[in-house]
Amino acid sequence: MRLLVSALEPSANLHLKNILDTFSKSVEICGIFDSSLGSPLYPSSDFGVMGLFSVIPKILKAKRAISKMVELVESCDRVLLIDSPAFNLPLAKAIKKRFPNNKIIYYILPKIWAWNSKRKRDIEQYIDVQISIFPFEKKYYPNSLYFGNPLYREDIPFPNERRYIAFLPGSRKSEILHLMPLFREIAKRREEPKILVVPPNIDISIYGDISEFEIWRDTQEALVNSKFAYICSGTATLEASIIGTPFVLVYRTNPIEYWIGKRVVQIPYIGLANIIFYEMNIGKEFHREYIQNFDIGKLVDEVERVDSKEFLENSRILRELLKGDIREVGKVIEG
Repeated sequence: MRLLVSALEPSANLHLKNILDTFSKSVEICGIFDSSLGSPLYPSSDFGVMGLFSVIPKILKAKRAISKMVELVESCDRVLLIDSPAFNLPLAKAIKKRFPNNKIIYYILPKIWAWNSKRKRDIEQYIDVQISIFPFEKKYYPNSLYFGNPLYREDIPFPNERRYIAFLPGSRKSEILHLMPLFREIAKRREEPKILVVPPNIDISIYGDISEFEIWRDTQEALVNSKFAYICSGTATLEASIIGTPFVLVYRTNPIEYWIGKRVVQIPYIGLANIIFYEMNIGKEFHREYIQNFDIGKLVDEVERVDSKEFLENSRILRELLKGDIREVGKVIEG
């Protein structure tokens, strides 16, 4: 089977790798994905952006990429789109216009429960198979399938002896540049050994002065060995929540982008575990969130403020909600 793939984000490529490992037969992939997984038309690193101003320079490149991706469809058996709706929904529309009978599978659906609910219409019109990753999404996507969350695994241990404090400033340049000055200041005020998690294939030079930190590349390993973490919004917050490592979400962006975001986001949280608890009516907050403007002293003191036992209990609840088997996703894609 030849599979056209569009996986732009680092997290999407992590999930793609796990899906590929489940296939029962030989599958050749082409399209946009991380170079470690094969020979892409474009490496996903070419498209790793976040925020209004970082997206603008990529628009023309994205249009060219969509055109070339559509050309590849003729030689492929089906299409797998992962997350990134700003790119993948226009791609799906272009594919269906030229190849209306080609099967398109969308994994990690647009977060219409947070913002831009109009995308549901495009999903219903252009996507043949919808696969969600959150237990509450059925009420937003009635035709979707749910096989658990890809970050959940039976063999993930709960942490025991831990001595590090981990800092995870994200995987995008804009996130890193906004958070590293703050993280350096926090690190200077804590006596514990500090870990800075630098995702694979990220140029370490963009982090600036890293003398306060040990550099680790594996997010899960870093979190399992840490008693506390400071994490940018995104997938890593859910990983820490599943593992049971107490943390606070810390997010800062361009002031104009923040102003716009406040007016379009429809939910009270940005942390994924908090959103799951909110949507599932669990009745409590999973972790604290510090967004845009905050007191650095309070952030430094969060290590002592957190209730580790309550956090671990929340983690057990979350694991039950996210249970599933990613092999079922592979079966659906293989057909």
